[in-house]
Amino acid sequence: MRYLTALILCLLFISCYNPERNCEDFKTGTFEFEAYLEGDLVKTTFIRNDSIEIEIYKDKRDTASIRWINDCEYVLKSLNPKNLAEEKPIHMKIISTKNNSYTFEYKIVGKNKKQKGRVVKVD
Repeated sequence: MRYLTALILCLLFISCYNPERNCEDFKTGTFEFEAYLEGDLVKTTFIRNDSIEIEIYKDKRDTASIRWINDCEYVLKSLNPKNLAEEKPIHMKIISTKNNSYTFEYKIVGKNKKQKGRVVKVD
């Protein structure tokens, strides 16, 4: 009986848990993303309006078009790809929001491997 009660409580928690997703708040603005690259912590800044995203990394700019699928998902496509890898569009999905940040997952369109990250809105 104890196990049944614990199972019911777990299922209730899982079914009732809905992460905050105020995606509209993150469609436009200036954002920062930090990640480790070859052992170094690097920061990327990007500026987004509803159709264009400009990424700034190590004083270099790259521009991508944005096609919104819904309020929390969009597809990025580089406007000036420098190689075959950059020609592939990237599917972005905001999975939760909190205050001035959001957690997202992304993958290359047509691939199954997803990765996650966290972005902070700075303006």
